[in-house]
Parts: sequence; C-alpha cells; structure tokens
Amino acid sequence: MIDLRSDTVTKPDDEMRDAAAGAEVGDDVYGEDPTVNDLEARAAERIGTEAALYVPTGTMGNQIAARVHTERGQEVLADRKSHVVKYELGGLAQLAGLQVRMLDADPRGVPTPEQVDASYVAEDLHRPGTGLLCLENTHNARGGLAIEPEKIEAAADAAHDRDVPVHVDGARIFNAATALDVPVTELTDPVDSVMFCLSKGLGAPVGSMLAGPEEFIERARRVRKLFGGGMRQAGIVAAPGLRALENVADLETDHENARLLADGLGEIEGLEVQQPETNIVLVDVSGLGLASEGVLERLGKDVRASAFGETTLRFCTHRCVSRNDVENAVELVAERLE
Repeated sequence: MIDLRSDTVTKPDDEMRDAAAGAEVGDDVYGEDPTVNDLEARAAERIGTEAALYVPTGTMGNQIAARVHTERGQEVLADRKSHVVKYELGGLAQLAGLQVRMLDADPRGVPTPEQVDASYVAEDLHRPGTGLLCLENTHNARGGLAIEPEKIEAAADAAHDRDVPVHVDGARIFNAATALDVPVTELTDPVDSVMFCLSKGLGAPVGSMLAGPEEFIERARRVRKLFGGGMRQAGIVAAPGLRALENVADLETDHENARLLADGLGEIEGLEVQQPETNIVLVDVSGLGLASEGVLERLGKDVRASAFGETTLRFCTHRCVSRNDVENAVELVAERLE
C-alpha cells in the first residue's frame, strides 16, 4: 500500500524512537520538562522569534493564537479556502468567539493590501472591529502553494497599518522556505505569530509549535492549558520533535517526488494535474466522468489519496514514500483507471 493521503501518515524513524525512549522528562505544566524546554528554545531560534510553545496539534496552535490576539466578538480576516476556515470545526467562533470575514483572496490565497484595507472594520458603538488577519503558508487547499515573502509582507503591512496583528498558519512553512530557497525567517519576520507542524513532512509522530514574542507565548501557555493542551511528561514526544527539526533539508526530496508524481499522473487520460510547488499534487478527475470518491474506490487500498472536492484528489508525498513508490503508484493508478 502506497499511502499518499497526507504527510501526516509519516512514521517515526528509529532515531526518533530511540530519542523518545531515552528522553529526559519532567512535568511540563510546571515548566520542568527539559526536553520540551529545549525543543521550544530551538524552535524559536529556528523560526526567528523570541519564544515558542509546544502544542499537541497545529489546529490547537492556530486556535490558541486567535484567542490570544483578539477579543471576543471581533472579526478575523481569512481566505475562504484557508485551513482555519475549512478544516478547524468553526473553532474561531467556538473557542475564541470570533466572526470570520472570508476573503476571496488572489489565486495564491493571499489577501492583497487593497482587500485588507477594504475588509477592515473599525471598532465603534455598533461594530466589534477587526482583530486579526490569518495567512497560510504553504496554502494547503490551493495545492501546497509556497507563498512568496513579498506577498506575506504586503498583506501584513496593510494589517499592521490598521493595528491588526497577523498570524500565519505555517503548518508546512519549511516546505515553503525550501521551495522558494529562502531562509524561513524571511517568511516569518513580517508577522506576529506563526504555527508550524513537526508531524507532517518533518516526520515527528506528534506535535506542533506556536512561536512569537515572549509576552504572547506566556499568554498562549495559559490558553493551551484552557484548551486541554497542558501535557505532563511530554519530553517523550518532544524528543522526536527535536529530531524532526533536523529533517528540513529532506523536504526537497519530497518536492522532487511530487513533481515526478505529477508528471506521471499527467500522462493518464482523463486526469488534469496542477503542477506542484511543494509536496502536494492536486488532480482534477472530472475528465474520467467520475467523482472523487468513485476514483478512490477504483484505486482501492493499493494507492491511497484524499478526496479534496467533488472531482479533485490530493496526493501528498512525504519522507515515507520513495521515488520507487511514486513510480509504482503512477503505474497502479494507470492500471486501475483503464
């Protein structure tokens, strides 16, 4: 079985398992887990912020950031196809009490400065005001697009001109930096906070990081506890996260495999493939006269992908998929769709 549903299906390697087994631990809620403390310090240094917080999931990281940055009732600006809008169970409303003003951002999923200005709502007697701008990099639903630093900076500057903070859902931000061949700090310096996942392309079994200024992270620590994310001897899962930070250079291999996969699938009649920028390949299957679920049924369990719309499939390469796996996957897809 070649599992291309997501890079979340990666399994920890032997080095990660050994690191977990030998991790020095303590009670993280008391700030006494040395492995977690080390991970938070290294993550902050890597991403270019004053501090960072270890959280169980990327969704929790995004929701904590929204809660800390805003006041209840405010509006948050976000692309209508962004993860915080589509895939987080309405958490912005449920957990932070926010209204979402969805934007039809440009084709790369980034609101223009003009859109930020036009969508901004000033606080007054009748209106709660705009409290946050959320960006995403890479942009998952738009095909893993690596958003350029200048686009991030332009949107962030427009928000900051209105005294609106900016959070980046950077679940795959190291994929973006790798694809753009820029230091990751070029993508994070213009914004106020960023979340990135250890458990996707970097290969850790669990965990994400929320990073930002020290004062923001201290407030985020309290909200993490409120949301049920106060873990105890978490060094056992943080230790593989430390190993994951060393895997950034391997992401280019995933990107190469994604391009190989896209080229192969693009030769199959009835499939229209969006050329990938990172490790996500979107495939329009409407030319087959089938819906996404129908195509998945034909593929069975030998090649697994995700339905990403009525007639769109998502294939995602990762560190547990080799070049040979990709080549075999293309052959199997071609056979099943004959």
